[in-house]
Amino acid sequence: MKNNSNKRQTDSQKSTLFSHYRGLSKETKYLIISLILPSVAFGMFFTDISYFLTVVQGLSSEFMGIIITTMGVSAFVGSIPLGIAADKYGKRKTLIIGNIVASLAIIVFALSTNPIILIIAVLLEGISEAASLASASSLLAEKCENIQRNGAFALYGFAQSLAFGVGSFTLSGVSIFESFGFNNQTSHLILYIILGFLGLFSTLLMLKIKESKILKHKKTKLRNLLPVKSKNVIAKYVTTSAIIAFGAGMVVPLMTYWLKLQYGVSDAVSGPILGISSIIIALSILPSPYLAKKLGTVRAIVLTQAASIIFLITTPLQPNYILASAVYTTRAFLMNMATPLAQSMIMGLVTEDERGAASGINVALWRLPNALSTTVGASLMGAGFLGEPFFISSIFYSGSIILFWLFFNKTKMPEEISCE
Repeated sequence: MKNNSNKRQTDSQKSTLFSHYRGLSKETKYLIISLILPSVAFGMFFTDISYFLTVVQGLSSEFMGIIITTMGVSAFVGSIPLGIAADKYGKRKTLIIGNIVASLAIIVFALSTNPIILIIAVLLEGISEAASLASASSLLAEKCENIQRNGAFALYGFAQSLAFGVGSFTLSGVSIFESFGFNNQTSHLILYIILGFLGLFSTLLMLKIKESKILKHKKTKLRNLLPVKSKNVIAKYVTTSAIIAFGAGMVVPLMTYWLKLQYGVSDAVSGPILGISSIIIALSILPSPYLAKKLGTVRAIVLTQAASIIFLITTPLQPNYILASAVYTTRAFLMNMATPLAQSMIMGLVTEDERGAASGINVALWRLPNALSTTVGASLMGAGFLGEPFFISSIFYSGSIILFWLFFNKTKMPEEISCE
């Protein structure tokens, strides 16, 4: 008894702010590192796409909304079958294919303004995004123990947010290329091509990761491939996720466009501002495993997300873009602090051989409502309704958070039970 008491005391002392990041496997680290450069590329692309298509390429706001919606719909369509494919044929293979196609799609956007080509490119980009997201989370969960899972997902979220921030900052490179005599459009194209090739380069790092050990080669019937054992928890989780995704789509993918309409700032200014937001988000993620340890995973998610709604509502009420950006960044800080905990939570609650399918379903039911609401948000902004998307978004956020608490307030994670 004395030894057990001493052990618990030692474990308690070791539960410091950054102790959750110790002891991660080499493959966990390889996986996180391999996703950094693609995240830089996607950070630039997702930050700039609304501005790039309308202001730089001269396409209509309606077509821009269609492009973003098409990307989300294709991700929705591809997520579930690709998640199942990841469980059956290998998560690493799915991740690599997704990364290659997504990187090439960014390059295509730089080289063409043909609407048909852009639609095809964005269809492929959405499908490849589904492949990457469905496989990355499930592969990460496979490479770490339950007790390390929150730390692994937090480190993954930190690296991704930091890389997204760097990607947004790269938009300032447009001014650098212009200083060498290139016009604004050509400078954007050069940036897109460079980052597309950097994403392709990351494939070499992905090859260092071993393929999944948990595969479903012997199961061929559809009912054996779908996540039947985890269906109840998945249904509850993706319901709340889909509602919050619809709210997020009204605003988050359109911030460079909104800042241009509301305050007249270009993406060379708004891009780095949103980059700072992503970096602050990255820093906010680091203490999330510690917060989950102290409060419990579910309570930590609900408290941080609920607090963010106040700042979401007040963002469009600010008199200038600096204050608006500061308030929006605070919202992002609070909202995204819980993101890796939510990702870790669903991976901890589903069975190991259903994680790919669960990730695919979650991606699907995030991307579709997110994409549909982006079209609504873009149309409202294009029509001059610049505050309404934020107010509508806050209603959906609130509904999602309330449902999440009702569904999961009594849920304890495997690592929480094992520590009792």
